[in-house]
Amino acid sequence: MALSYKSRRRWSLVILLIGLPIYIVVSISLVNLAGRFFGRPVFLLEMAIYVILGIAWILPFKSVFLGVGQADPDAGADEPDKEKEEP
Repeated sequence: MALSYKSRRRWSLVILLIGLPIYIVVSISLVNLAGRFFGRPVFLLEMAIYVILGIAWILPFKSVFLGVGQADPDAGADEPDKEKEEP
């Protein structure tokens, strides 16, 4: 089932405000935990791990974020954008 524009906007906000900070804490904790067992990796390897983890979080949510920054496509063409109205 495809999400509506408003649903995608709400879910993207929830993901960014709640999910992303949790993901960051879990990622850092796992890298530190692995560092305890195997020793701290070389700086470039550690940086590569963080870059990969930084890109990997978006892959499952790619469809949620597509088009969220655009105007509402579900709004009719006859309705003017409320954001563009001047006071």
